[in-house]
Amino acid sequence: MNIGNNIKQLRQQKNLTQEQLAEKLGISYQAVSKWETGISHN
Repeated sequence: MNIGNNIKQLRQQKNLTQEQLAEKLGISYQAVSKWETGISHN
């Protein structure tokens, strides 16, 4: 399992959308999406 899958799985366990997680982290939801799809892990 890669980091993106871990992020997605944990986010879903907490019943958070990508937008909600992004807000908590102070980043854009596009960044969360990129992490989960493996496009970017920065």
